[in-house]
Parts: sequence; structure tokens; C-alpha cells
Amino acid sequence: MTLPLQFLRQETLENEREFHNRWAAAIDADSICVRDYFEACTAPENRFILQQLGDVRGKYLLDLGCGAGENSVYFALKGAHCIATDYAPGMVEVARQLAEKNGVQIEAKTANAMALDFPDNTFDIVYAANLLHHLPDPQMALREMHRVLKPGGKACFWDPLKHNPVINVYRRIATEVRTEDEMPLDIRIVQEARSQFSEIRYDTFWLASLWIFLKFYLVERVNPNEERYWKKIIIEQMRLKPNYERLEKLDRILKKIPGLKRMCWNVAVVGTK
Repeated sequence: MTLPLQFLRQETLENEREFHNRWAAAIDADSICVRDYFEACTAPENRFILQQLGDVRGKYLLDLGCGAGENSVYFALKGAHCIATDYAPGMVEVARQLAEKNGVQIEAKTANAMALDFPDNTFDIVYAANLLHHLPDPQMALREMHRVLKPGGKACFWDPLKHNPVINVYRRIATEVRTEDEMPLDIRIVQEARSQFSEIRYDTFWLASLWIFLKFYLVERVNPNEERYWKKIIIEQMRLKPNYERLEKLDRILKKIPGLKRMCWNVAVVGTK
């Protein structure tokens, strides 16, 4: 018997909530360096987004899928008024702790990114990091992001893509640090965003630079089920910087070759309403 779509969507959300609540219980907010998640050399997605946003002082910002709160706290440090939301209550609590540790105030609450409890035209910025690929209907979340934005407001998201065979091998190995339901995005998500927003800017990241992941596994023997590689690249950014910056230059060249841009690990998109 085929289960109703709504039931499957809810089951996916509950699985995600349970997984991220367990993860939240293991997070030490005191160990998080917020600025690194936006300013490190190994955070090209957020560096790209910051270039598109400019000054965020005084902006009303909604952080969807806030996780440990690095995003909301960073933008609050830059002068934005932030609401941090996540479907996992455990993550919402970690975000509150991180804000307190960094001496900023944010509002933090649970929310479903596909059915937001906010009026139309509320926010200047809607930001979502590594969220859409956890949702059963990313397009529904894009529509909600558009709905709650003020005219002229900006929606920003970045997520992994599904096309690169190297990162797909990693995904098959790193089963303990990923959920069963998450689905990396097709590059066509850019076209989906174009259908919602009046202007789109996007880029993709990590192609040759994925050698760093291979080195973690093949040379340094880092167990991908014990350390999250996508966290390790931020935490150890100073050690990785010389190698990463050389590889990033190569990535810029390779992405000019037709068809290779889609082979990157991550995509970042900024849309204007």
C-alpha cells in the first residue's frame, strides 16, 4: 500500500527533528567560533552571500534551520535583528545559548520552513544554510521564503548538490552523521529560485578543493562517521588555508568549463523579491 504524501512528509520531518535533537545534545556552544562560519577561507558559500547582502545593520532577518545558531548570532553581531528558527527544539536551545555566550539578543523558536507562521512581507532577509536538502519539498520552502520577504528583500540559501561522484561516495560512507531522508539538490534548484524571485545571483563551490575531503579520508585517516568533514573544514581553517586557497583558484578556472559548475559540492543562491 502506498502511503499518503502528507504522511511521508511528516515522517521525514520527524526523523529530521529526532536526528538534530540528538546532535544538539552533543554540541558545546562554548567551542563555536561564530565568525569562522562566515569569514574563514573554507566558508566560500557564506562569503559569497555576504558580498550580495552588504550592510545588514537594522535589517530584520529570519534564519531558517538555524542549527546551533552560528548564522543568527553572526548577523546579530553585525547589527541585524534576528529570529532563529529550527524544527528541532534542541537546536533552538543551543542557538539561545550561543547568542548569550556572544553577548547578543536573538529571538529563537521552533518553526516548519515549509509552513511559516509569519505574515506576508515581514522580513528584509531570509537566510537558510544547509536546510533545503533536509526538506521533503524544497520548492514549498522557497515559496514561503518569498512570501515572508518584503518587496526588495533578499532570500539567501546554500546547500549541497547531488552531481559529484566523489562527494557521493563520501555520503555513502558517512551514514552516522547524515539522515536517511536528506536529498542533495539538483542544480535545477537555481531555475526554481528564478521562477520565484525577480533577480538571482548564484555560484557553486568545492570542485578541485574536494581534495581536502579525500586527504582527510585517505591520508589523515579521519573517520567520517566520527568527525563531520563539513565542520572540520571550518574548525581547522587556518591549517587548511594554504592548500585550500591554491585549490580555490583552480576551482575558479575549472568552473568556466561548460558542465563543471554543476559538479561542485555546494551551491549558494541569493534572490531578490
